[in-house]
Amino acid sequence: MTIVESIGLTKNFENLKVLHDVSFSFQEGEILGLIGPNGSGKTTLINCITGNIPFTTGDLLFRGKSIRGLKPHQISQMGITKTYEIAPPATQITALENVMVGSLFGRNGKGRSMREARQKAEEALDFLELSGQKGVPASNLNVFERKRLEVSMVLAMSPRLLLLDEIMSGLNQTEVKDAVRLIKKIRDSGVSILVVEHIMETMLQVSDRVMVLHHGVKITEGSPEQVLKNEAVIKAYLGSRFGELKTSA
Repeated sequence: MTIVESIGLTKNFENLKVLHDVSFSFQEGEILGLIGPNGSGKTTLINCITGNIPFTTGDLLFRGKSIRGLKPHQISQMGITKTYEIAPPATQITALENVMVGSLFGRNGKGRSMREARQKAEEALDFLELSGQKGVPASNLNVFERKRLEVSMVLAMSPRLLLLDEIMSGLNQTEVKDAVRLIKKIRDSGVSILVVEHIMETMLQVSDRVMVLHHGVKITEGSPEQVLKNEAVIKAYLGSRFGELKTSA
């Protein structure tokens, strides 16, 4: 089933056209990577999907239904979530308490009891391999643990579509590999994922398909290997050294 379909999406800020006629779709259970230079419109596109920014023309369909004009909380209740959907983790409370807050929002959060919220939070922390830190204040977690806490908070919202905006920034090489494994684990649990990252090597490992934006225009989409060989992508974003990049994935 198609989980997201964008039809001629355009976003203008006064006279500045940030997104222009962007059309794409992806399927349930798919990881779609989104790349492009700074200022290409990636974050604006994500904010249009979540309802934080209204788009100007075109349409966005989620599971076949238009989300045009819906408020962020309405879209969240349909099952679209992103990191920092609620707020960054509160440093003065524990990891478990942070995720409990997340579990009270999203698709099935309304009316959830505190007992149910705690159970959902513990499940999310265990899934992201953070159960050993559930009683630790967020301020005492390392960078990678904080990143996993962010994702745990939105996983507790029972998403159908998870938007990850540069969740791997600030991680070392070993942590990036572990993050890729966890993202695939989330996908394998039935959650579709849209990933925004700047590291192309990481996109090769994590994405089923990659879409490229440049100056608000989609210039191509396809498998990571196809995108690597696209001359327009090499010129606009990757640089000539990627034209000969061979992958072992």
